[in-house]
Amino acid sequence: MMADMLTTHIDRVDLNLLPPLVALLEERQVSRAAVRMGLSQPAMSRALQRLRRALDDPLLVRDPDGFRLTARAEDIYDQLTTVVPLLQHLLSPNSFDPSQSNAPVNVAGSDYAVQTLGPAVCLQVRNQSPATAVRFHNLRLDGIIEQIRSGAVDIGLYGGDLPQDLQAETLFVEDFVCVLAHDHPLAGVARVTLDDYLEYPHIVIDTSDGRQTAVDRPLASLGRPRDAAVTVPYHSSALALLPGTDLIATLPARLRAGWSGVHTLRAQPAPTEVATLRYQMIWNRALDSDQRHVWLRGVVRAAADQSRPRGGQPLPTPLT
Repeated sequence: MMADMLTTHIDRVDLNLLPPLVALLEERQVSRAAVRMGLSQPAMSRALQRLRRALDDPLLVRDPDGFRLTARAEDIYDQLTTVVPLLQHLLSPNSFDPSQSNAPVNVAGSDYAVQTLGPAVCLQVRNQSPATAVRFHNLRLDGIIEQIRSGAVDIGLYGGDLPQDLQAETLFVEDFVCVLAHDHPLAGVARVTLDDYLEYPHIVIDTSDGRQTAVDRPLASLGRPRDAAVTVPYHSSALALLPGTDLIATLPARLRAGWSGVHTLRAQPAPTEVATLRYQMIWNRALDSDQRHVWLRGVVRAAADQSRPRGGQPLPTPLT
């Protein structure tokens, strides 16, 4: 009886409509979903009409801000976050040849991830899989976790705590440095203590909900939050705000390559309480044995190894 019921329901829907359905529910707009799927807007509109008929629901409805999902569409999307990765794994071939693939690679991370790992990831993908496009997504943790669960993002790059249902692998442990103006009172200190650190105002890099998670979470656990005088969305944007101020920016040391020629700044080792960052790649457990994903994880590992400092200079040093 169950087999008969499954056949009855599946026969009503063309399974080729599943990818457009996912795109429509995530993008919540026909034109963006069309671009994502490589379809014309009229073709995506026709797909939406077919889905509406098959599912007996409008799925997307207009509101003052654009489009929103119906209650039925929200329920479908919640179920698809589990179903789509399982289908991808079920239907994927047992072998994978990157040179023959054109499936886009979707990686989520902050500007730090793109700057430190992006060049090597792109180079390896271009060399091994020339027809594969690489797309980097902004890291907004709540949204990215759902995209990883749904299969819209292949790999996330992140330095914080994660839900247990996602798989994680540490790529490296990064050092944090305090970057400050060359004439800052702490510029000549050999090691910045936590008391020194908390005495001054800070530039916070917003990695999640207005906080720089890897720095602010351990400080919160100690009951010693810092003074967030300025909050910015990107690591690189902090540098221009430092000269002439008593602000401190706590940044990953691998970004030092981008500070070449900046003579008005200095870098000091961060206090031991916030000295390191465990940086991870994260993915959906359903893709553990997927051969395309195994290849992609190898690409990211190799990129992380290439980003490792080789015989770097000791801190503190001028950023020159």
